[in-house]
This record gives sequence, C-alpha cells and structure tokens, in this order.
Amino acid sequence: MKQLKTLSLGLFVLCLLLSSNLMAQKRDIYELKTYHITSPEQEQMLDSYLEKAFIPAAHRNGVAKVGVFKPIASQPDAGQKVYVFIPFKSLDEFEAFEGKLLKDQTFLKDGDAYINAAFDKPPYKRIETAILRGMSEHPKFAPSKLTNDKKDRVYELRSYEGPTERLYRQKVKMFNSGEMEIFDRLGCSPIFYAETIAGANMPNLMYMTTHENMEVRNEHWKQFGVDPKWIEMRDIDEYKNTVSRNDTRLLYPTEYSDL
Repeated sequence: MKQLKTLSLGLFVLCLLLSSNLMAQKRDIYELKTYHITSPEQEQMLDSYLEKAFIPAAHRNGVAKVGVFKPIASQPDAGQKVYVFIPFKSLDEFEAFEGKLLKDQTFLKDGDAYINAAFDKPPYKRIETAILRGMSEHPKFAPSKLTNDKKDRVYELRSYEGPTERLYRQKVKMFNSGEMEIFDRLGCSPIFYAETIAGANMPNLMYMTTHENMEVRNEHWKQFGVDPKWIEMRDIDEYKNTVSRNDTRLLYPTEYSDL
C-alpha cells in the first residue's frame, strides 16, 4: 500500500511537471529586429525585400503574420529605423526558420538584391535583435483590432527596464495581475506583451499597443493615469520602483505589414 501511494504521488508530480512544461511551451516566442538605415535608398531596398521576398517566404514557412513598423514623422528617428516583428510558436520554430529560408529558392530569387547587396551598398547600417517570450497572461500575439487607415494609426512600442532582476520580475507580475486588463478595457488593442529573453536592454519587458491616431493615443494614456485600478496597483509596495527606464517608440505600420 505504501509503495502504491508513493507511486501515485510520483505520477501526480510528473503530471504537474508535464502540465507546467506544456503551458510554458504555449507562450509565443517573438523576434523583434530593428534595422538602422541611413538613406532613402536603403529604406527602399529594405521595403522591397520585406514586402516581396521576406514576408511571402515567412508565410510559406509557417509564420502566419509579420509586422513591419516605422517611426512616425514627429519622432527624432523618423526615416532611420524599421522594426520587424516575427512571432513563432516555439524556440525550436525560431531556430529552424533561417535554415528554411536558405532552402527556399523562391525567397533566394525574390530577395536577391538584398541578399547579395554589395559591401559598399548595404541595405542597412546594422541590425539589432531582441528575443522575447509572451507573458503568461497574454501568451499569444494578436493583430490589431483597428479598422482605420494604417497611415493614420499610432502603434506604441514600449520597453520597461528594471533596476534589478527581482524588481523586473515584480513589474512582469504587475502586468500579469491586472495592468494588461486596464489596456484592454480602454480599447488599446494590444499586439503583444512579452518578457525579453535576450537583448540589449535587459532586464526588460516589452509590449505594443495600437491607437487610431495620436489624439486617441493621448486620450488613452490620460484615462490610464486616472483609472482606479491603476491607482490601486501603483500604490502597492511590491510594485513600487520597478521601472528604471521607459523607452517609448511611436510607430506606424507599413501598408504591407500583416499587423
């Protein structure tokens, strides 16, 4: 009887571990690439590659949606950066993706000008990459619910850095415990909420919300600041001093962006 109980307990623990592992696997993995460009010629070459070669190839190789965003005209880095958001179902899918592209003959043909660009005429200055994992309470990305013209929209990409790993984890907990719900209630139509696995500004979380225009965006933040739930959460001791730096990017989606 004692051995039976021990075996049953062992099976129960094993099931819990397997269940926990499966839940973790259900959180999307995101690659966020930032292309730094220095000229209209580079921007044109990059746009052509992304629209005609990369995104179609991503679709063929298991990535349903790719987001491409640029700084709005009022931003100091307008015309200098292009953001590419690529969601994957797992780390294994992310790791296999590049190899699939290199075997895709249509991609290699359609992307030839970019892939085989001359050393003295590169399509960008450099690329930054961050690898992210969807938060537990928002594990999957979602296309924006907005229906107005893409050129009028404001997509807000934020990075919150924590002064320590412990305080960073508390900020992640704050998002999972109610902060995301406020954005949803206010109609901010989030694309993703994520923890950074690898990147230049760790420890940090990142998220993207969407707004019909700048006026609506400003009104959303005004409402957020006086929201009773937010006021309640910000005054809880465990959530204080969790952000040491807020990096905000105001972007718009390209016409060929899936998101």
